[in-house]
Amino acid sequence: MSTLMVPSVPPTPRDDAKHLHKAFKGFGCDTLAVINILAYRNASQRPLLEHEYKLKYSQDLSKRLSSELSGNLKKAVLLWMPEPARRDAIVVREAFSTNIDLKAVTEVLCSRTPSQLLHLKQVYLALFGVYLEQDIQSQTSGDHEKLLLAYLSIPRSEGPEFDRTMAENDAQALYKAGEKRWGTDEGTFRRIFSERSRAHMAAVGSVYKHMYGNTLKKAIKSETSGYFGEALMTIIQCAENPAKYFAKVLRKAMKGLGTDDKTLIRVIVTRAEIDMQYIKVEYRNKYGKSLNDDVHSETSGHYRSFLLTLLGPDQ
Repeated sequence: MSTLMVPSVPPTPRDDAKHLHKAFKGFGCDTLAVINILAYRNASQRPLLEHEYKLKYSQDLSKRLSSELSGNLKKAVLLWMPEPARRDAIVVREAFSTNIDLKAVTEVLCSRTPSQLLHLKQVYLALFGVYLEQDIQSQTSGDHEKLLLAYLSIPRSEGPEFDRTMAENDAQALYKAGEKRWGTDEGTFRRIFSERSRAHMAAVGSVYKHMYGNTLKKAIKSETSGYFGEALMTIIQCAENPAKYFAKVLRKAMKGLGTDDKTLIRVIVTRAEIDMQYIKVEYRNKYGKSLNDDVHSETSGHYRSFLLTLLGPDQ
């Protein structure tokens, strides 16, 4: 569920382009005017606006935004403009190339659906002239690398159906591969987690708890480590409840000293049009406070206004 507040009768892309151009002109940029347009346009409206801007002013809108804005606001707005697959591709490529951030790579790849991943791979190749798999091979290693490559290449169902017996067999196999033995058989974890659908993995999680009294998440925590463990956790949490997973990621980004703005921007921007309503509910349930309030206290200025607009009003 999207939290985006789009006007019921939105201005035409031509009007938007005109108003943006006006906001850029003169001394300094009318940043508020820019936010008031872009933060209220959805994924189908933004490309039309970009197209119109280029037509009218023979300039790339994102390039113009890049020169007019600065700091975290600039990062958030520039990430907001592209369509979702392109945005994911940009996030992953940046996490591989500038400041290596394998956590971000793992979060994006392991939280997306098979059809989203397919689209991401195509866009990645078109944008950067390199296969996503090649970048994974050069930047990751071991079980983490093998799991990501398998997760990207194996087609999984996106429907709600699963086979109970198969879920029981998988739960048993995971127990044998982890808690029951000394040392962990990572291959079994890798195989099951990369080959099964979300609905199936959620069933495996619930069967596991029923059969062994311990959660699969606890087993992953005690049996695996590093980015491999992180990838398994992301897959199981997004199978069970993606909104709860992202609420946790956001909380972590704001907890303690200083704010991890990169994560804050990435999650709010990429989930605003998908499941932000649910993330806000999970956040309040788990932490007893509103996500909007926490974002408000951790950010400031136009950057704060932009993120809060994407979050939508507090329920």
